[in-house]
Amino acid sequence: MEINYKKHWNNLYNSKKIEEVSWYQKVPQSSLDLIISSKLKKDDPIIDIGGGDSFLVDFLLENSFTNITVLDISNNAIERAKLRLGNQANDVKWIISDIKEFIPKEKYALWHDRAVFHFMSVKEVDSYYSNLLSGLKDNAKLVLATFSENGPEKCCGLNVSKYSIQQLVDVFDKDFIEEKSENTIHKTPSGKKQAFSFIKFIKK
Repeated sequence: MEINYKKHWNNLYNSKKIEEVSWYQKVPQSSLDLIISSKLKKDDPIIDIGGGDSFLVDFLLENSFTNITVLDISNNAIERAKLRLGNQANDVKWIISDIKEFIPKEKYALWHDRAVFHFMSVKEVDSYYSNLLSGLKDNAKLVLATFSENGPEKCCGLNVSKYSIQQLVDVFDKDFIEEKSENTIHKTPSGKKQAFSFIKFIKK
């Protein structure tokens, strides 16, 4: 049976508080470090794929970035983020879309994705990759985080794909050059440890 992903994620956001979801981070430090080290101009366009109601957008605003887009498949997640940000939500562009169906209307200087790509099946990776390429400027940065080869088999009731850093390089090296990478351990609110591969690419 085909999964209704929008319904799946909306139900999840309806049933759990932000501090209860497995991907919760009070401070998304690895993502921030890779973004800040990219030395973008403050008005360069940044998009956070699957940003939901994570705190990355809060820290980007705090660091004076002025051209931020958050995309998520769940309207519930977006509404929660807007409610938390209050008036600051007006300084962010919000897009409700499945990333596989997303047609970028502008070119971004940085594309951030923590924990969306690893939900893509082999067939879905092609759609993701095509949308990624069409949405990036030349020399743009791609900051990507997936479950590593030591990560879990499932997340949020869904199957995932696991990638070593080398496997991510192999997927993207036709159009991207690796700049920096690291393996990290994320501790979920329930105390489980999840192994991640973080990598930053520059578009050729």
